[in-house]
Amino acid sequence: QVQLAESGGGLAPAGGSLRLSCKISGPTSNSYAINWFRQAPAKEREFVAGNRQKGGMMYYADSVKGRFTMSRDSAENAVYLQMNSLKAEDTAVYYCAASRHLITSTVRQRSVYDYWGRGTQVPVSS
Repeated sequence: QVQLAESGGGLAPAGGSLRLSCKISGPTSNSYAINWFRQAPAKEREFVAGNRQKGGMMYYADSVKGRFTMSRDSAENAVYLQMNSLKAEDTAVYYCAASRHLITSTVRQRSVYDYWGRGTQVPVSS
């Protein structure tokens, strides 16, 4: 069993920045890739950032490229999402998700992730 816990959300002004954290715990947590998704009100959950495996190429949603940066801290078993130049359309609940079965073509697919955090809300005021 793996547990994921997001933190760092909160109200941010348009143009502002936030840094989200996701910590993973559990006996097999080291074998999981952890990536970021978000779900805006009345919309489907969508991929934001992540990679197939630790140290691999990082992928970003087109809507966040150049503004968001994902990083990892293996020692802390954590991943981070630095969000800059926030826009009103970034308003969403942000989730981290873990999977051991990712291939390049499935990184963005919600269905292949085994575990999800509870999410952290990021409202962006315009």
